[in-house]
Amino acid sequence: MIPLSFALLSIIFILVVAVFSTFFKPSLRQLKLLHQLPGPFRPPIIGIAYDLAFMSYGEILNYLKKTAIEGYERVCSAWLIGLPMVFLNSPSDVEVLLSSTKHIDKGVEYISMRPWLLEGLLTSTGKKWHTRRKLLTTTFHFKILEDKTQTMFANARRFVEKLLSENGVPFDPMKKISCCTLDVISEAAMGVSLNSQDKQSTDYVAAIGRMTKAVVYRTLNLYLHRQWLWELTPMGSGNVKDIQLLHAFTDKIIAERREVYCKRASDDSSDDDIGQKKRKAFLDRLLALDMSNSDIREEVDTFLFEGHDTTASCIEFAIFELGHNPDIQEIAYKEQYEIFGNDSREATLSDLQKMNYLERVIKECLRLYPSVPYISRTIHEDLHLKNMTAIPAGSNVIVMPFYLHRNPLNFPDPEKFDPDRFLPDECVKRHPFAYIPFSAGPRNCIGQKFAMMEVKVILSTVLRFVKIESVTSKNSIRLAPVAILRSVDPLNIIVHPRDNVNL
Repeated sequence: MIPLSFALLSIIFILVVAVFSTFFKPSLRQLKLLHQLPGPFRPPIIGIAYDLAFMSYGEILNYLKKTAIEGYERVCSAWLIGLPMVFLNSPSDVEVLLSSTKHIDKGVEYISMRPWLLEGLLTSTGKKWHTRRKLLTTTFHFKILEDKTQTMFANARRFVEKLLSENGVPFDPMKKISCCTLDVISEAAMGVSLNSQDKQSTDYVAAIGRMTKAVVYRTLNLYLHRQWLWELTPMGSGNVKDIQLLHAFTDKIIAERREVYCKRASDDSSDDDIGQKKRKAFLDRLLALDMSNSDIREEVDTFLFEGHDTTASCIEFAIFELGHNPDIQEIAYKEQYEIFGNDSREATLSDLQKMNYLERVIKECLRLYPSVPYISRTIHEDLHLKNMTAIPAGSNVIVMPFYLHRNPLNFPDPEKFDPDRFLPDECVKRHPFAYIPFSAGPRNCIGQKFAMMEVKVILSTVLRFVKIESVTSKNSIRLAPVAILRSVDPLNIIVHPRDNVNL
């Protein structure tokens, strides 16, 4: 008994030391100001930490709705083990935060991504972020994007072939979608063909899924932010291996493209900024900059992750909603038929510009299912909102597009899937920060034009060649903010080939 008791006391001592060396230490000023802001009753300092620590992924969104959204029209405050947490629920207040050029540091939720993404565009801040953002913005110039439709369409056709290979049997399409979007981003942005759709499996996609779950788990259990303690846990030790796998995957892509880039450098030397002679891949532009290998990898890691996973989430939910709304699916199909008829040719940029209804479908999908459902900032100066107590410096300020988009004050009958919400006359009635699927302000999504183009091409191709029927009930799905919005359970569908159209 003595050795067991000693071991138990040792474990308790280690945990206590870890906890008190990890927890945030609030100031008296923070305590005073947070007390003046509306919020639910919870134990001081510890706050909502006890609730979150024992919560499954599928319970998080409903908990936050009941705790921080319902009954709080503008602001809700809470403590998380000494960390002031403030939720902004009003578009006007969200605008103050996201439009600021001062409050650009990502919140504590992003700390767990840094061993993986290091200081890439998603997680970096200060001078490094400003410099990188300026350098990389030109990479997503519209003229550079316009020749990417061919790559997108080729992969979309392959994706439809994979859907039809299920022969009318219900299945979960998520892996096929993720492989498709990974192939698109790797070919269009990195200049490297992975052919992951043909392999029907990729360790990278699986590792991303585990990685995003680990990020949320560490956020719910803040004491695990100490890396040494995190690595002692089963999930933490597996996470270290996943990061090694992800970095190795990226290193291989960079090495392959560097070899091609070096061979073609002399041919591309006369290209101008928008590549009139031979447009360069995103990775080529990184290789041309004065950046170290580690700097290049952190940006490639960031863009591979965000460029495939967020888009895959959008496409999954769009297909699911189209399968549940055959009338909307039929209108979207007729628009495609008016453009293509029975011709199986590839979609061009000119074709995409005619897809007004499909664009509204995508926007409505991103309203109900924003790929990034949760945004946060660490503020280093007080945040001043109109007619409201100042939010103290050091707070973690949170915006939830998932609930901002479902607020009946912004979108009447919010649970209904209605693409006509995005008719021009309807859009002008809304506050511009009531709908932020790509965030907003200086830290908005740099690749949103690329993402919208890709989603259009893929959904257009799906609609042209197959009919979708959703099997999983909408009432039964559980959603989780696992860095990216995901369904806890499979969203099973059935696809049938369209008549008189050959793929």
